[in-house]
Amino acid sequence: MFNKLFKKNEKENFKNFTSGEIIHLKDVNDKVFSSGMLGEGYAIIPDDGKIYAPLSGKVESLFPTGHALGLKSDLGYEILIHLGIDTVELNGEGFFIKTSEGKKVKQGDILIEMDLDKIKNSGKDPVCILVFTKEEKIKILKEGKAKALEENIIEIN
Repeated sequence: MFNKLFKKNEKENFKNFTSGEIIHLKDVNDKVFSSGMLGEGYAIIPDDGKIYAPLSGKVESLFPTGHALGLKSDLGYEILIHLGIDTVELNGEGFFIKTSEGKKVKQGDILIEMDLDKIKNSGKDPVCILVFTKEEKIKILKEGKAKALEENIIEIN
C-alpha cells in the first residue's frame, strides 16, 4: 500500500501547522477526534491563531466557515485540519480564510487566521487539531510548546 500512495518511497518533510502547546488527540474534548475515529494526529492549544500548510499540496476541501480544511500533500498524505471545538456554530466569525478550495499551496503558506479572543469569548475551545485521514500511523516526537513550521514534531509511518 505504501508504494501506491507515495512517489519513489519519499518521506514527507512535515512541519508544525501552528504555534502553541502540543496535546495528544486523546486529550481533546471531542469524542470524534479523541477516539481516533477520523485518524491519527495531534492537537495544539494555539498561541497566535495563524494556521500554516504543514506540507506542500492542494487544498481539497475548505469549509466556508473557515473552521476546517482538507489538504492532500504532493506525496499523497490526506490531512484534516480542524480549528476549535463546535466552532462551526460561529458561522465564520473569528476565522479569516487566506486560501481557497482547489488551490495549490506550498509548505509554510498561511491557510487561515483565527481570532482567538473572539473564539474564546464565544465560549468555544480554540484547540487546533490535525489528523491524517488515511491509515498513517504517527508518533509524537515533541511535548510542550512548539513553534509554527518547526520540524521534528511528529514521525509519520
